[in-house]
Amino acid sequence: MTERFSADWLTLREPFDAAARSVGLAERLGAVLPERPRLLDLGAGSGSLFRWLAPILGRAQVWTLADADEELLLRAFDDIAQWAAVRGWTVTLPGRVGHRAMLVHTPFGALRVEALCIDLAGAPGGLPLAETDGVVCSALLDLVSAAWLERLVAALRVPLLACLAVDGRETFLPAHPLDARVRSGFRRDQVRDKGFGPALGPRAPAVLHATLEARGFAVASAPSDWRIPSSALGMLGALVPGHAEAAARAHPGSRGAIDAWRKARMRQAIAGRLAIRVGHRDSLGLPPR
Repeated sequence: MTERFSADWLTLREPFDAAARSVGLAERLGAVLPERPRLLDLGAGSGSLFRWLAPILGRAQVWTLADADEELLLRAFDDIAQWAAVRGWTVTLPGRVGHRAMLVHTPFGALRVEALCIDLAGAPGGLPLAETDGVVCSALLDLVSAAWLERLVAALRVPLLACLAVDGRETFLPAHPLDARVRSGFRRDQVRDKGFGPALGPRAPAVLHATLEARGFAVASAPSDWRIPSSALGMLGALVPGHAEAAARAHPGSRGAIDAWRKARMRQAIAGRLAIRVGHRDSLGLPPR
């Protein structure tokens, strides 16, 4: 069973994800896709990558949102409908009974969205790669193993846009004497098995690039860092306890010290004196011609 994420967490992080992703790489993807591209979104969650990328591509599109969590996929349809309504776009629900699909009617063309509930641990098995013009994902590849990634890339014949893979750079400001202990525990937690085998964690961008290049893909990348300002109390209030919990799980003997770090950091966050930057990279792989 692959690791699950709550809808509330995905909603909280969505604006920070949107601000961080590389528009330049998205535009390069759009330039090589056909007129009405078919996109497969792996680990789509509640559809945040669709809401960010579809307007950048700016034409009629067909999306398949693939995720193991059926509740998140249902949430994606609700969130997309609300997102469309805010923009004055209409939504219709075509298709047969029991087949979840929607059409978002925009000034630049219709966006068809379908859901595929699938445990991605078995990928590429079960994925409609033969009916896909591009594969996209966000905040996924640092959760998977090198073996999983190799299997996926070996099956790819289309471009891959992988957004928001952590790269190991992370800064809490101001500094704290226990930062190094928390960071080492958090790093250890990042590479535990998330349901795909031992996770790549911060190695994900480098391993992705090497795996793509070994298969003849041309690779481009760009930084896509989260910048969490002191005003973002909700996000700070999620990241600080999350880091502390992961670090304490990895370093149980330091649980007391790590809890002291958590309390100090939360006091700073509440006082508006804490900011965090988390390093990520976006990567675009284009297949050999």
